[in-house]
Amino acid sequence: MTLYTSNAAPTLQVLSADFEKRYGVRVNAWRASSVKVLQRAAAEKRANRWDFDAVSVSSPELEALYREKLLQETHSGWHPEMLEGTLPAHRGWAPQFINVFVQAYNTKAVDKQELPKRWADLLDPRWRGKLGVEAKAGEWYCSVLKNLGEEKGKELFRQIVARNGLSVRSGNSVLANMVVSGEVPFAVAVYSHMIEEAKQQGAPVDWFSIDPMIARSNGIGVSRRPPHPNAALLFYEYAIGDAQPLMLKMNYLSPVRKLASALRGAKVLFVDPAANSAEVERCDNAYDALIKARK
Repeated sequence: MTLYTSNAAPTLQVLSADFEKRYGVRVNAWRASSVKVLQRAAAEKRANRWDFDAVSVSSPELEALYREKLLQETHSGWHPEMLEGTLPAHRGWAPQFINVFVQAYNTKAVDKQELPKRWADLLDPRWRGKLGVEAKAGEWYCSVLKNLGEEKGKELFRQIVARNGLSVRSGNSVLANMVVSGEVPFAVAVYSHMIEEAKQQGAPVDWFSIDPMIARSNGIGVSRRPPHPNAALLFYEYAIGDAQPLMLKMNYLSPVRKLASALRGAKVLFVDPAANSAEVERCDNAYDALIKARK
């Protein structure tokens, strides 16, 4: 079967090997960013080509694929087991894992007793020159603003940037590595699984969350016209079911309720995957304005 995916290469390798071992079905994967996967699938549809069987990308791109009528409604016995807010009502895709944006710190550079309990605590002068962010985090930023109140939240973050500055890094993995090295003592928002993996390997890092924890589902959907329909449905079931223990071993957070203990009991606010393109652009522009203000 053919899979279009944005999954990390090591993750994809582990899942493909396990799936083939279980079922004798080979996975031919084309890997790119979620946006590029969306663009390719849409272009192929316009050319009346249906090359992919299943697709595994971020939930906003899955919603776009569903709106473009590229995905079929699918039902599974795993669906009732999912965390509230992770499974769309239309069943055009299902969550495969959860990316959560957390606050991370280098334990040699930041005392645990000094960690902020609310965003306003980052106004303290002790954070000057210590804060780092990722260059493209509009969805996280707008979700935080939604919780704080948009204008109040914007003003608060403007003050934080004006007083204490921001170090901007391109990519969550780069930002996580900078926290490991201590070059960025405190990451304002970074993927938890990257910090957790580094911590398990002995790096002087840890993470926590200022409520609510902002989360985004990454999921899987089945092509509306899959070349290999049985294999496509089999992989869908596998990804949201039998593959979940493997995902946990790779430090991903599971959308299955009984496996979701790694959320540490935090209050979780999920990014709205159905936000239209205008709303996404507005969020990206607001975040760009924030990080540019540091100059």
